[in-house]
Amino acid sequence: MKVPHLKLGTKIAILSFILVLLSVVLAGVVIVNRISGKMEQEIGHRAMAISRTVAQLQEVQENLNKQEGFKWIQPLAERIRIATGVEYIVIFNMERMRYSHPYLDRIGTVFNDGDEGPSLERKEYLSQAVGVMGPSIRAFVPVLTDEGTRQVGVVAVGILVPTIRDIVGTLRIQLYSSLLVGLALGIIGSFYLARNIKKNMFSLEPNEIARILEERVAIFQSMDEGVVALDIENRITVINDKAYRIAGINRKVLGVRLDDLEVLYVLADLLEANSSSETTELLLNQTWVLINILKVKVNDQIVGHVITIKDKTEVRKMAEELTGVKTFIEALRVQNHESLNKLHTISGLIQLNKAQEAMDYVYKVTEEQQEVTRFLSHKMKHPSVAGLLLGKYNRGKELKVDVFFDQDSCLGELPETLDTNSLTIILGNLLENAMEAVVGKALCEVHCRIKQEETELILSIEDTGGGITPENQAKIFQWGFSTKGTGNRGIGLPLVKQTIERLGGTLDLESGSWGTRFGVKIPLNYSQKF
Repeated sequence: MKVPHLKLGTKIAILSFILVLLSVVLAGVVIVNRISGKMEQEIGHRAMAISRTVAQLQEVQENLNKQEGFKWIQPLAERIRIATGVEYIVIFNMERMRYSHPYLDRIGTVFNDGDEGPSLERKEYLSQAVGVMGPSIRAFVPVLTDEGTRQVGVVAVGILVPTIRDIVGTLRIQLYSSLLVGLALGIIGSFYLARNIKKNMFSLEPNEIARILEERVAIFQSMDEGVVALDIENRITVINDKAYRIAGINRKVLGVRLDDLEVLYVLADLLEANSSSETTELLLNQTWVLINILKVKVNDQIVGHVITIKDKTEVRKMAEELTGVKTFIEALRVQNHESLNKLHTISGLIQLNKAQEAMDYVYKVTEEQQEVTRFLSHKMKHPSVAGLLLGKYNRGKELKVDVFFDQDSCLGELPETLDTNSLTIILGNLLENAMEAVVGKALCEVHCRIKQEETELILSIEDTGGGITPENQAKIFQWGFSTKGTGNRGIGLPLVKQTIERLGGTLDLESGSWGTRFGVKIPLNYSQKF
């Protein structure tokens, strides 16, 4: 017969019921044993008291050694036995000869049950034995005469010991009712416990929990960034393989405090100073990483933190790729727009039958574009920077602004502390601002110079606009301030200044009626500030 699969709640309820049932049965056994022990103790006291009383009777003391003393002793013992409700009262002399017994045929026979020995030596005691009438507790008391100086015999009083069945039968109503109440409470408690456990486990079965755990571990370990989870005392509770690799940890660290690990002590310092979830850059195990710290809250109480660790090299590569693609797309868009204008010009010249002028115009435009493209591809070793400059050049053509690149400009390999993403932020914003400043002026020129020297990188962006007033020169680096209206303005220059300061560089501003020049110097051997 196939047993149906039981759900977790049912299993818990059955298991709890079995435990309760066993506990109730065990409690019943203990109670019955305790009652049995108590009854045996009381029976012993009763038997001893009756034995002592009989042993002190004068008729017993005087007739115990007479030849026909049983004629007086037997009726007396029987009256006492019937009056006290004991099973038997046996009186025998020093030769173990019985003078009384519930069975008359035993009178005159020798008492030889094996436990009477000490009583013949003037000792009184209790004994358990199986006699003629069954298991009993017997009290042996010596019979003394001549003011207790001479022993003439022994009184043995026996009371049958009730069996477990007798005790249960006597207490069955109280015992059964107590057990049933306990069993009913146990059943109710079992179902309540099962339901509560099921609720706390989100009504999931063990196999479902195991599958979710396996999936969670697999997802957690396959993440492309390091993750370290901490409890409220900054002990590591979870750490994935990526975090092990980035931090260079080669041993298990679960349960270890963060500040006890030499390679991660910088994270402990950062954790104490961090009050938000903003990203921070630092050097971890000779690798530049991006750190993000998040607080873990349960019922609005902070129970720990989660630290994510990203390799900055990988992030930088992705950012440079995205920046380069975006820059080239913008350059192509502008170049397409400018090419349409040039095609319209050529088409007009042809329609006017000015073929020579059209040919001269084509040669001029083609040579100019090729010259700029050759210059940027030869002088700028980073495609994202070259693409940015080409895009701004074409953007200038669209705005009727002449963008000139200094012939001394050059950009080679950059150190790891200076990524091209930061460089495109600085150049892109300064060139865009310069072109906007000269639009509509009599002289619309923007001059750009990029010079990489041995120890520093020099950038110079100069325009022929109307300049910046002295009062505005102190405000242009404030977030949100702009002289060009509202709506996504006042961000470029503050971002430029922030980036330059992070790189340890300097920004000089010169402005007058002739125009504005921004001079930037960035050291090439500087560790970034975080």
